[in-house]
Amino acid sequence: MRVRIVNQDYGQINTAKANFDEIYVMDDPRSYYSVLGGLDYLIPDVAEPVIRQVLAAKTSGGKRPIVLDVGCSYGINAAVHRFPLTFDKLRRRYARREMVESSSDDLLRLDANYFAAWPDRGVAGFIGLDVSEPAIRYAKSVGLILDGVVADLEESELSSDAARIVSRADVILSTGCIGYLGEATFRRLLAQMKRRPWVISFVLRMFPFDRIAQALSDFGYVTEHLDGVSFIQRRFRTRDEFDHTLQTLAALGKDTQGLEGEGLYHADFYISRPAPKKRRNCRSVSS
Repeated sequence: MRVRIVNQDYGQINTAKANFDEIYVMDDPRSYYSVLGGLDYLIPDVAEPVIRQVLAAKTSGGKRPIVLDVGCSYGINAAVHRFPLTFDKLRRRYARREMVESSSDDLLRLDANYFAAWPDRGVAGFIGLDVSEPAIRYAKSVGLILDGVVADLEESELSSDAARIVSRADVILSTGCIGYLGEATFRRLLAQMKRRPWVISFVLRMFPFDRIAQALSDFGYVTEHLDGVSFIQRRFRTRDEFDHTLQTLAALGKDTQGLEGEGLYHADFYISRPAPKKRRNCRSVSS
C-alpha cells in the first residue's frame, strides 16, 4: 500500500527508501512480481506460517474468520495463505514468455482459472484495503479476495459502503504497509468494527510502532512483540537505501549485525488483542 507520508517520523525515515509506486498502478501484477522478485521479496512467505497459527487460534466454532489485509496490493497474502503457492512460484509463472506476451484481459482470465484450480487450504477468507484501484480490482476479479476497498485512511474517512465491508473483519493484517501509513488508519478502521478484531503487524525494524500501539491501546487493545525473532522482507535496492537504514537503526539503538547489515530488510512481529475483561469479585450464593 502506498500513501503520502503524514507521520513526520516515518517521512524522515523514508527519505532514502526505494519508491515502487509504478508497480502498483498496473492492471495486472506482472511488474509487481518482476520488480520485487528481483529483490528477493520474502515477507509473504516467511510471515505465512505465523499468520496461519494466529488465524487458527482465532477460529472458533468452525467459523472461518475474515482477514482485512491492509495494503493488500494484488492479493499476495491471500494467495500464499489459501493455496500451496509461494511468491517465487508466482514470480516464475509471470516471467514465462507466454504470460509476458498476454494482454491484461487475457491474463486476468488465465489467473481466475489458475487460482480456482487449486484446493483452498486456508483457514480464513480475505478482504483487501489499498490505495491502488487496479490492484484491488485484480485481486477481487481473480477470486483472491472476497471484497475490496480503495481508500487512503491517512487522509479521509471511510465511505458508508467501505465501512460496511471492513466492519466484517475478525483480523486486521499488515505485512509491509506500516511506514507508509500510521495510527490514523488504524483509528479509522477500529472505529468502524462491529467486532473487536485481532491486529497482526509485521513492521520494518526502522519504523517505530509506539504511536500505533498507543492508538490500539486507546481502543482497549494490548500489544505484544515477539522478542528475539525477525522476518526478512527483501534486499535493499540501492546503496543509499542500505546506508540510510543502518543509520536510522543505529539512531534507534538497534543492532544490525547479522540482520540489515547483511543487506536485507528485517521486520518485527506484533500482535494486538483486546485486553481481557477483568473478573468481578463475586460471592457464592447458596439457598
